[in-house]
Amino acid sequence: MATKETKEKYFEGVGRRKTATARVRITKASKDSFEINGKKLEVYFPTIEMRERIKKALAKIGEHGTFAVTVKSSGGGISGQTDAVIMGLGRAIVDHKPETKPDMKKAGLMTRDPRAKERRKFGLKKARKAPQWSKR
Repeated sequence: MATKETKEKYFEGVGRRKTATARVRITKASKDSFEINGKKLEVYFPTIEMRERIKKALAKIGEHGTFAVTVKSSGGGISGQTDAVIMGLGRAIVDHKPETKPDMKKAGLMTRDPRAKERRKFGLKKARKAPQWSKR
């Protein structure tokens, strides 16, 4: 007789910033756990500021220690991935508790930051930096 597997219900949110993408899944759990690409939060994001900004999203709904968070993050750098995780976490929380959406919007967790690196134009050294000009 085959055993039935009971899958945990999860809530998912996708966040993006620059070229970074993060798929965040939150699951109800008895103790707090945060895993990004198979690594602990403290290992993946080395600076305290980055970790605190990520934990702020969970603290917004007052259920900081009751979720197991797993993240698959790719692309971009560490700063872009931090913002992508924050946005994905905000979206996952709103998926779980729709009444928190106004608070999440006010905290800036639901809005994508549109800033990205400007492309390099031909004839210039960088996006806007021109080569040195000489009159003679």
